Amino acid sequence: MLKKNSTYAVFEKPGQDFQFKIVPIPDLKEGEILVRNSYCALCRSDLNTYIGKRTEKSPTILGHEIIGRIEEFGPNAPQTDLRGNRLEIGDRITWAIYSSNPESYYSQIGIPQKAPDLFKYGHEQITETSNLHGGLSEYTILRKNTPLISIRNEVPDPVAALINCSVATVAGALRLAGNLNGKTILINGTGMLGIIACAMAKENGAKKVIAADSNRSRADLARKFGADISISGGDKEIIIRDLTAIEPQSALEVEVVLEFSGNPESMENTLQILNIGGVAIWVGATFPQRDVTVSAEYMIRNLLTIKGLHNYNEQDLLFAVNFIEQNHSSYDFNGLVVDNFTLKMVNDAFNYAIEKTPFRAGINLISKNKA
Repeated sequence: MLKKNSTYAVFEKPGQDFQFKIVPIPDLKEGEILVRNSYCALCRSDLNTYIGKRTEKSPTILGHEIIGRIEEFGPNAPQTDLRGNRLEIGDRITWAIYSSNPESYYSQIGIPQKAPDLFKYGHEQITETSNLHGGLSEYTILRKNTPLISIRNEVPDPVAALINCSVATVAGALRLAGNLNGKTILINGTGMLGIIACAMAKENGAKKVIAADSNRSRADLARKFGADISISGGDKEIIIRDLTAIEPQSALEVEVVLEFSGNPESMENTLQILNIGGVAIWVGATFPQRDVTVSAEYMIRNLLTIKGLHNYNEQDLLFAVNFIEQNHSSYDFNGLVVDNFTLKMVNDAFNYAIEKTPFRAGINLISKNKA
């Protein structure tokens, strides 16, 4: 088989333009699969790395919200996906943000994303022996023990690309929250994850979904994605005031908070409006910031639970794929992605995403992507 080259965009340091590199695609190792990338969405964490709000090993290939098609199987590569479906050349697949040893302790207790041998797509350093591991590239090499799932072709690329970060992370948050049937859920922070969470909570039996965001238009948009009530976030008194004005009981019956803003004040304030026995899932605080102040007495007397989530597991990825396949035509997730960029326009895409703050900027990696 004639070996191909791959072009990728190199991230060196915050604020510096991406440079392009062309490398030969190496022979695949044990258990590896070569994927021809179709589409990559720019996650908020990619933008935070680009502006220096968070730090990654560099040089690197950013981008982990990816969708693509199988190009080649390495020796003893998996032949079936997580659903047990047989894999073939040309199959459209999504995969986990990580690969790790499924026999490790952390994998065995359900958090493979924290295993000691963890490899994360879109986060690894480029070396002489390791590249093609991010979405801003024509190809990705899936390492051994990467969970993957074939996905239906009718799901649009920009929506399918969201699965292996945004959607799967929300699925993990709902798993930690427990049974949502008949419950009132407050979703704080209605960026891409919060919007998806509104729809996912509603589809999974929540009685009432409240969307809160400091950006009023984003909170209101959440109503098109399953939210019953939208409020503009603020301190505890403002949240309760707004909820009481709309629906008096809502401020008294919040049983689950899904916190995606990552704002310390918001985490503190939304904890204060949980009902007795309530659960808060904290997801958004993935960058350095001040410590959160929590009253131990308040937590104890109100029987509250806080759970943190970073990334997700195989169960969550499978749940995410099923959710998108079943609901992508019911909610306009596709309309949340600005779909105007190719790989050679990666600098424009990042600058646009930072300046205009769309829910997502997307990069089409098919055909017109030569740098």
